[in-house]
Amino acid sequence: MKDLLRIASTVSDQAELYCNSQESDSVSFENAQLKDIDSKIQSGLSLRLIKDNKLGFAYTKNLLNPKDLVDNALSSLKGGVEAEFSFPLTSEVNRVNTYDSSLEELNNMVMVKECQRLVDLLSLRTKGQINVDAGKVVEKLSITNHRGTNLSTRSSFYYSYISVFYPASYAGVHKLLVGKKFQEMPDSSVNYVLDMYNQSQEEVKPKGERMKVLFLPETLYVLIWRLKIGTSGKSVYDKETPIAEKIGEKIFDSKLTIYNDPLDDNLPGARSFDDEGVPGKYFPLVEEGVLKNFYYDLHYAKKLNTDSTGHGFRGGMGFGASESITVKPNPNLNHLYVKPGDKTFQEMLKMMDKGIIVGGVLGAHSGNLLNGDFSVGLSPGIYVENGEIIGHVKDAMVAGNIYEVMKNVVAVENVYHPSTSMGTFPSILFEDVSVATKY
Repeated sequence: MKDLLRIASTVSDQAELYCNSQESDSVSFENAQLKDIDSKIQSGLSLRLIKDNKLGFAYTKNLLNPKDLVDNALSSLKGGVEAEFSFPLTSEVNRVNTYDSSLEELNNMVMVKECQRLVDLLSLRTKGQINVDAGKVVEKLSITNHRGTNLSTRSSFYYSYISVFYPASYAGVHKLLVGKKFQEMPDSSVNYVLDMYNQSQEEVKPKGERMKVLFLPETLYVLIWRLKIGTSGKSVYDKETPIAEKIGEKIFDSKLTIYNDPLDDNLPGARSFDDEGVPGKYFPLVEEGVLKNFYYDLHYAKKLNTDSTGHGFRGGMGFGASESITVKPNPNLNHLYVKPGDKTFQEMLKMMDKGIIVGGVLGAHSGNLLNGDFSVGLSPGIYVENGEIIGHVKDAMVAGNIYEVMKNVVAVENVYHPSTSMGTFPSILFEDVSVATKY
């Protein structure tokens, strides 16, 4: 790799080498039966060059001849992609605990037994379709550049995921567990799925109207996605965000504090530097409803005459080694959190005189994302009356604009949970949200 960087540095003004490798194993049960066991080893590297303020880029999954990769990157300079930024010299970063060696010793049979244990527990109390997944990933990542930056990290990631689906439907109730090492899913998570599913088995058809809507951690990304776009340096530069001039202004309810923290290593995935070698840090987006910051990678920071905030990433978390090398960094928030509130989940349910729990969504991309609009199908919607779960709803939609909906927060759950999309969140109860149903 040193030879590759040396060759690249002699034919360009700047050079950066990004390397990523992953070893993964996964187990899946479908309809309570073992369906698949899969193991993968994938790796690759990509090269970015800057010459005469133009960007060259090339990648490979099988480096046979370093000069060929450099030549490919030089050839791509013909595309004329502008690059006025400089790769950083980063010599010191915070230390984060990202790796547990015990996960490398975890074999597939242990995960099969854990999945079977969960299937057996769920089967005792439900006749719904049961799916269970578990897996592990060990990742190594390094970034070096011509200025002397030489950073590397190793991480371990274990997950298990349980689902119970309603009849003749792929809508259901789910729960995710993540860690840096193997652990059994706790009974509290199993009971949550069973209770939510069993209480909502009956299909109901409430009348559509404006009502309270409770977003679960795994569906809150519908709203967070639009905030990510609205606060991206790219959107600011392109003049596409409606909040470009609102730093220091209150845009959401004061109950909401939203931040990005790559240094929080309580859960897997912590990072002390981004995919451009810029150090990571605690980064508030919204504090008690007030907009605090926009976020940048090197490219858009230079465009806007500011500094990178350490948010240049290649895809999202879990993007995969074979895919991450194929894309260039862009502004991204990969370690998002919403600060917990002061209500338990059950207390929040009791606060719903009439409302919908967003258990899953279809069409999360629908609506004008740049403007903050959303219009999503519920899969499922779980209907609540007088603080009690009544049943699940088919053919229902929730719609609104985040800059209106997120001003009307009734309560925020007092703990946060890892989600499958975009971050670690509590459940949040909103007021006066438009719900449409097939009544």
